[in-house]
Amino acid sequence: MQYILKDFEIAVSVERIANIHYFEFTDEYKTHSDAHDFCELVYIDKGALAIDSEGFQGTLSDGQILIHRANEAHSLSCAGGLAPGVIIIGFSCDCAALAPFSSEPTVLSVKEKRLLSEILKDGMSVYMPPYDMPNTADMKKRDSYPFGADQLLKNHLEELLISLIRRKKEEGSFLDVSDSGNTVVSHITQYINEHFTERITLDSLCFLFATNKTTVCREFKQEHGKTVLEYVNALKIKEAKRLLRLQKYSATEVAEMVGFSSLHYFSRAFKAVTGNSPKKYMETILSRLEEQK
Repeated sequence: MQYILKDFEIAVSVERIANIHYFEFTDEYKTHSDAHDFCELVYIDKGALAIDSEGFQGTLSDGQILIHRANEAHSLSCAGGLAPGVIIIGFSCDCAALAPFSSEPTVLSVKEKRLLSEILKDGMSVYMPPYDMPNTADMKKRDSYPFGADQLLKNHLEELLISLIRRKKEEGSFLDVSDSGNTVVSHITQYINEHFTERITLDSLCFLFATNKTTVCREFKQEHGKTVLEYVNALKIKEAKRLLRLQKYSATEVAEMVGFSSLHYFSRAFKAVTGNSPKKYMETILSRLEEQK
């Protein structure tokens, strides 16, 4: 019997990648208008960013992306006295279906956020740091990286773009960004995201969501790759970094604002997550941004 092999229809193809960045901007950071011969995805991980481009003038908020077209002039500035965390990925992709995303901020679904997280992990396993240096014209590949990591970076980026385009075509809008995964974990995650500066315990979560510790611990870690405590502390440190970048509060004030009981505990947790003390972290951020002025 002769089998007839079929070709794949390639709807979206990312041909090359220019850069993959995670920036932590200060509240006063801004850029001059610029354009590149590749697309540029901008995602707000925390805070907000003012965008001035040919397709969009306005504010990009927490959880939203915009995809600048190739050769589209654009600039950014930190909006409303905020100090955002921003993911920027430059890539070559000749797909007309991406055009609407240059003029319409889009809220990522939970699935799409996970894909973006995988893209960052893949990128950081393939490319050498720094990942937070603006205007890096030539990101260097590592001498060696996990088998297939470069291809997974391409595949995950293509999957993210396909998901966005499909959702746009099928729904006509981006209103439905609900999580199709574990409902209890989804509700617990939403609660933690809204209350992470408060005291959160496993007992309180089990009571609030009518479940048990075994279920919470097992399923939460399966969903997020972190324990509840690790997830809460990661949110605390992310917010602490943003507050420090505002340059309005002392480390003691920031520790209290994000719910740490003491400066000592805050500093220890901050260093465990970032590798630096709060003071050293700010010195590094300011130094890198100053180099690009």
